Amino acid sequence: MKLSRLILRLLIGGLFVGHGTQKLFGWFGGHGLEGTSGFFESLGLKPGKRNAIAAGLSEAGGGALLATGVAMPLAGAALTGTMTTAIRHVHGSKGPWTTDGGWEYNAVLIAATLAIVEDYCGLGWALGAGAAGVAGSIAASQLAAREAEQVAEEFEPVPFGRAETPVEAVRS
Repeated sequence: MKLSRLILRLLIGGLFVGHGTQKLFGWFGGHGLEGTSGFFESLGLKPGKRNAIAAGLSEAGGGALLATGVAMPLAGAALTGTMTTAIRHVHGSKGPWTTDGGWEYNAVLIAATLAIVEDYCGLGWALGAGAAGVAGSIAASQLAAREAEQVAEEFEPVPFGRAETPVEAVRS
């Protein structure tokens, strides 16, 4: 085994594990599930808790797979999907440069991850993992948007002046 390949796997995979556990458990200075859920809600990633769990598990799980060299295409798909979602919802509108909050770091992580997958499994698996990650990111966003629309349609606000206050409801 090449030492440089091992170092890349351990470094990138290990950092993804850390990044995911920041979201899930608040480890390594993270905000934990509640803080991440609120942040995701503010970005329009609703429901925030479900999206935070999905991102945290994808990062921690995909990172662990990458670091150990197990199920590399799955690792590539999971990590590409979360980084694509980060680009689409956080960094994309800010241009490429990280100094402006842009997407360059996410793109480097995607490229490095898929290069590792290619090195282990071949070009076809790397391209498939990348495509699956991007498609999964888009599909998850579309599903969440449809669910949010359904909830909005089911909600019927009570016209002003017709709602009972809790005290009036108890008295009647």
